[in-house]
Amino acid sequence: MNKLHKAKILITGANGLLGQKLVQLILQEGEYELLPSGLGDSRFPEDWQVENWISMDIRDPQQVQNVFDQFQPDYLIHTAAMTNVDQCEQELEACKDLNINAVHHLVSACEKHHTHMIHLSTDFIFDGEAGPYDEEAAPNPVNFYGWTKLEAERIIERSNIKSAIVRTVLVYGVANDMSRSNIILWVKESLEQGKKIQVVNDQVRTPTLAEDLAKGCLQIIKKNAVGKFNISGKDLLTPYDMAIATAEYFDLDKSLISETDSQHFKQIAQRPMRTGFIINKAFQELDYRPKSFMDGIGILSKQLKLADS
Repeated sequence: MNKLHKAKILITGANGLLGQKLVQLILQEGEYELLPSGLGDSRFPEDWQVENWISMDIRDPQQVQNVFDQFQPDYLIHTAAMTNVDQCEQELEACKDLNINAVHHLVSACEKHHTHMIHLSTDFIFDGEAGPYDEEAAPNPVNFYGWTKLEAERIIERSNIKSAIVRTVLVYGVANDMSRSNIILWVKESLEQGKKIQVVNDQVRTPTLAEDLAKGCLQIIKKNAVGKFNISGKDLLTPYDMAIATAEYFDLDKSLISETDSQHFKQIAQRPMRTGFIINKAFQELDYRPKSFMDGIGILSKQLKLADS
């Protein structure tokens, strides 16, 4: 296909874990023109041969309009957000600026350019009283982060743009620059050092492999889908379950892991207890097929070996 006729996909937060997986997937497939963006410089390795890096602060409405005017994307995958739940509780204005105000700016640009927006949201819009949840469950966030993400959804739904909202849960994977840890890496590193760890057994999630989430987002584009989609892992697990599975996969000492409950950890922001998603809609409408948690650990393990080699 002539490059001039390739649909253009603009990604916000392209330096993040999901952003990196989207960039890799879109480059591999070669069907779209990739427009990766982020705050500051690209952190991709040179061998990815990424062109068109766009430095854009989505909190600045003029920068957003300028980028859309210049590149005229057909699709926007909006992954950028303040996601540290405790930080959001302490830095309310900064959280609102990135998670709500920036969405206003992006929606405005999408309206002007008829861009199809794929917006990343979260299980933290729910209170955790009745999980796992389907797409029609009633949101009721218990922390400020969840509230901002729900407000962002509402901004998009009230607009006239073509949009899909992708809700996900506890995303894990290996970023190229290893800038973010996750429960698997934390458990593996702790047990390898012989450290005893305490892990909560009273929260429930459906942990999501970043590669699976990237594929789900791209399926929305391929199928021109609109509406809400739960795109997560399929295994309903407590963090304690995840820690034991990690120890078993890497053949580490499970006796170093002890169970505790959420009351043991004094965290600034409240967490919903039982979330996780019912993913039947994505399964049927998007042909979404997530890996099991154990298979996800296997993929992560291979990537760690590659990173070390």
